[in-house]
Amino acid sequence: MLSYRHAFHAGNFADVHKHSVLSLLLLALRKKAAPFCCIDTHAGAGRYDLNSAEAQKNREYSNGISRLWGRNDVPPAFDSYLTAVRALNEKTAPMADGLAAPRYYPGSPRIVRHHLRPQDRLILTELHSTDVVNLRNEFKGDPQVAVHHLDGYQGLKAFLPPKEKRGLVLIDPAFELHDEVERAVHGLHAAWQRWPQGIYAFWYPITHCTFAQDIHQRAIKLGIDKMLIAEIYLRPPQSARRLNGSGMLIVNPPWQIDVSLNEVCQWLAVALADDGGQARVEWLTPE
Repeated sequence: MLSYRHAFHAGNFADVHKHSVLSLLLLALRKKAAPFCCIDTHAGAGRYDLNSAEAQKNREYSNGISRLWGRNDVPPAFDSYLTAVRALNEKTAPMADGLAAPRYYPGSPRIVRHHLRPQDRLILTELHSTDVVNLRNEFKGDPQVAVHHLDGYQGLKAFLPPKEKRGLVLIDPAFELHDEVERAVHGLHAAWQRWPQGIYAFWYPITHCTFAQDIHQRAIKLGIDKMLIAEIYLRPPQSARRLNGSGMLIVNPPWQIDVSLNEVCQWLAVALADDGGQARVEWLTPE
């Protein structure tokens, strides 16, 4: 697991999907004045330089944030996400292929931090020894952000329930361990039992269709009410060796957010796919 570095994948299509969904959830939390708490279990480094050797190796951002950056037809539902990306960049930087793109891409901690109000706070856990140093430097002196060098699932036990009555937990593992699905679904269930009113957003890769179906079935068996999935497919999910799509399983989604999620996912699937992109927003368990 510790060999995984998100710097190689920053800004790819899965990040765009994940972070646009995350932004919509945060906007919903901001509608009420009461404070909220966010927990990010696999926080990473906080920000990523798209000119770095790691990002340039496979240039995954070119099929992600770069495809949105220069467009003038992006739906309003993407405004908060793109504003968070722009906030990290004073100006765009030209990439080697000539496409305008941001110099820096915000990881989920920066996306969340952008949406926090003065009364809100963010708890970050990261196990990778290098990334956690970068993460601490990123938020040094920020009283609203706490960074912990800790396994994310242990963090869920340590920090739930928070003192705030409202909030969101992002579970975003690398899926490099053979038992990661089991650990993630178990962690989701244990967290929900400790804090059943929280919003939970669980990201998962879509490779072969059976992988996503396994996650869906495991989640249904947990007996949790109000679970929604929001997925995009850039290619048919027929290969276990390739990332063909991106999925988010949301527990306790805010009221009517499925409408906004459907708009975002449908548009993204077309915008990011070379041919035949599709989207799926459905309830796993009833609203």
